Order: sequence, then structure tokens, then C-alpha cells
Amino acid sequence: MRMFGSHLSIAGGLHNAILAAEKLGFDTVQVFTKNQQQWKCRPLEPPAIQRWRAECRRVGFKRTVSHDSYLINLASPDPAVWRRSIALFVEELRRCATLRIPYLVTHPGAHMGSGEETGLKRVADALDLVHQQVPADGVVTCLEITAGQGTSLGYRLEHLARIIELVRQPRRMAVCLDTAHLFAAGYDFRGRKYGRFIRQVEAVVGLGRVKVLHLNDSKKDLGSRVDRHEHIGRGRIGLDGFRPFVRDKTWAAVPRILETPKAKAPDGRDWDEVNLEVLRGLE
Repeated sequence: MRMFGSHLSIAGGLHNAILAAEKLGFDTVQVFTKNQQQWKCRPLEPPAIQRWRAECRRVGFKRTVSHDSYLINLASPDPAVWRRSIALFVEELRRCATLRIPYLVTHPGAHMGSGEETGLKRVADALDLVHQQVPADGVVTCLEITAGQGTSLGYRLEHLARIIELVRQPRRMAVCLDTAHLFAAGYDFRGRKYGRFIRQVEAVVGLGRVKVLHLNDSKKDLGSRVDRHEHIGRGRIGLDGFRPFVRDKTWAAVPRILETPKAKAPDGRDWDEVNLEVLRGLE
């Protein structure tokens, strides 16, 4: 089973992301269900919901993915920002449930100087409040590994495991591994190092807990703690870092999402099309 996708625009309607994914030859898609740069959002209208569902059925997209707003910081020590983040995250989960999107990816947040353990507990407390407001209706929250810029949490697998340990409903939690973030955070999975890396993932969070992969090369070096995505095979990770993620049957049914820069490649094709071709060439 192939499960390659990309984060695509919903400009002009949510369903346009599905149409674009189909045209590019993807097997799934990741979207923002709202303008990710705004706290406020318009309610989903019935025609938009119905069109999204219909297009998903038509093309056979079942394991779609949403990414929450970057404004959300569930680790914030500022009570006002924390409460606002919780309210928006509730909305994000509800939108996913309405659209039947099974996976919502989120960055754990930034502790803003309050300390990592305090920040991790703050995230878990926030998620508990969210879960009280939103029933378990098939949407799983996927904590994404981060590059570790500034006071960002989540740059260690142990951070993700700690949040899952602390929440009252751990079954509603999963993990998203991003190759660029992992690499920037100091995890080396290239070539023969992949086996050791996978054993580490299994020991800390469990392979079965990983529900989404983000496949991105990195403009920055191993352990740089800087998040800069590059096209597949053209960054510091290189093809040796992606070959095992493509060939490992562990990920056969896991959405593998591109978040590489959007533009036209030198040959005039969309970079998404080029990156997909490179990934499928590694199979």
C-alpha cells in the first residue's frame, strides 16, 4: 500500500486540496481546515463538508491529515494565551471530526522560559481539558517531533512520551515523525543508522504510536536545532535518509506527507510532483 501525500492549499474550497492531490498522483493529503494565521475561523458550511467527504470517497482517501494552527501554544505560561489555545484546539478537533479527518498533527508548544517539565505538564493539562469538551470520535492527536528552536518542546522523543504518559486519555494520542525536525534535533537515521533509530523510537514511544510521517529534507546540519525544509535528496539528509522510510513495511499504511517548498522545479513541473517521483524511485 502506498501512502504518499503532501500538504496542499485549501484556497477556493477544502475540496481543492483533494483535487490537487489527485492530479499530482498522491494517495492522501494534509491540510489546514482553516486559515492557520488567524485565531478566529468561520464555521464549516454544509456544502463544503459534503464536497470534502464526497471527493474523499471518490478518490479513496481515508487516512487524511490536518495540521493545527501555528498560533496554538498549549505549553504557554500566559493564562490568556493558554486558554485561547485550548479553545482553538477544541475547534480544530471538532472540524476534523466533522470532515472525518482521522489525524490532527500538532507541535507540543513552547515553554517560554517556564522550563521543559513545567511546559510538558502544561500541554498534558491542556489536552485533558480539550478531551473533556470533545468526545473520542475517531480523531487522534499526533504530537509532532520538533527541531527544538528557541524554547520549543518536542525535540526529544522523550518529550512526546512524557505528554502521552501524563494525559488521562492516552489512547487519543499518537506521534508524527518529521525527518527534517528529527535530523535538526540530532537524530541520525541515514543508511545503516536507521536500524538503531527505529529501535529507539520503539523503546521510547512505540512504533505503533506513529500515525503520520512528514518526509522533508533539511537545509541545516544534523543537530542544528534549526527548522528549514528542503526538497527530497537535495538537503543535508540525502537519499540515504529517505530510502529506509520508503522501503520499511512498518510505514506501509502510514500517511507519508511532503512539506517541502512550493514552487516550480527547473523543468517546469511542480516540486511536489518531482519529490513524489524521487520517493517512489526509492521503493
